[in-house]
Amino acid sequence: MDFSLDERAEAFRAEVREFLRAHLTDEVRARVAASGTYHDWEFHRAIAAKGWIGAAWPVEDGGQGRDRADMDILYEEMAAAGAPVEGMSVTLIIAETLRRAGTPEQRERILGPVREGRLLLSLGYTEPDAGSDLASARTRAVRDGDGWRITGQKNFTTHAHEADYVFLLARTDPQARKHAGLTMFLVPTSAEGFSLAPVHTLSGERTNLTFYEDVYVPDTARVGAVGQGWEIVSLALAFERGGEFAAQLRRLVHATVTWAHAAGREGDPRLLRRLGRAVTATEVSRLLGSRATWLRTTERAGAVEGAMAKVYATEALVRWTGELLDATGERGLLNPGTRDAPAGGELQHLYREAQISTLYGGTSEVLRGVVAERHLGLPRSRRGSGGS
Repeated sequence: MDFSLDERAEAFRAEVREFLRAHLTDEVRARVAASGTYHDWEFHRAIAAKGWIGAAWPVEDGGQGRDRADMDILYEEMAAAGAPVEGMSVTLIIAETLRRAGTPEQRERILGPVREGRLLLSLGYTEPDAGSDLASARTRAVRDGDGWRITGQKNFTTHAHEADYVFLLARTDPQARKHAGLTMFLVPTSAEGFSLAPVHTLSGERTNLTFYEDVYVPDTARVGAVGQGWEIVSLALAFERGGEFAAQLRRLVHATVTWAHAAGREGDPRLLRRLGRAVTATEVSRLLGSRATWLRTTERAGAVEGAMAKVYATEALVRWTGELLDATGERGLLNPGTRDAPAGGELQHLYREAQISTLYGGTSEVLRGVVAERHLGLPRSRRGSGGS
């Protein structure tokens, strides 16, 4: 299988890099660092002006009809540069789902503003005490005339303080079996009874707790049929990317090389062995992600392969950020921006980011269960994978 890119794709890579040089300014980086929010409206609207939000959508849906390889390049270069695109990434997961499962009214209301960089969406899946077992959701939605009353709490609702809607998984039939009694809703963050509280993570990123106290939404907020929530979540999970952490590894290698040159450690054999293995892990991660992307263009959704790519890349990121940060010695403890911090503190920051990477999009334990059941045909774990 050949994942090498043609001249057209490499020209697009050059265009993305030129965009980053022009728009990923020190001011943007400073705002992101101060807020802990990996989204910046000025930068986001600049991406929209290029037509790159939803660029892989068909032209009739307002996209540019770009192929998945182009989108891999876009995300890879943005992640490798440390650009604040998590808000865009999450929004596009939900928008891709609405393109397939939303009503005509929802698509008209949501997709245009998303493409134009005017609207942000947030995921409302995880709940207290449920972890990655999304089907254990206890946030409830009860019929009220032509609408629904929603009550409950969600954890890790990242970007909810910037978003217009939360893509919310709620239990609509408490008597149904675990996976059958769930329904998806688009809940406006402007709705009465909605509130949030910030949570600051080890990496410095801000996420949120979100609270729903008798929040009323009309039935037009429902996505899919009543009781179809698990199918909608599974569809959305298929659009979570498998190879983006390869770019984080690439960023790690670059930061280490930068530090090694500055410290005069280019010839250190122990460091070179670690770097060589990290480079190998980066390339394996990239190829696994490319395979998942390619399969998404076929009849297979590529969700299992995406799970494989995600588990490998995030665990490699945890290992090699630790190994390479350790190589810098005690100065590696210095925070970003501190004088004498190796690579300006980039290694230390990547180490902190890596510790929570194995939680995004399902923990490694859950995703291993998905691979075991759906790829290897093994029986479901007694503890459950949360995904079947």
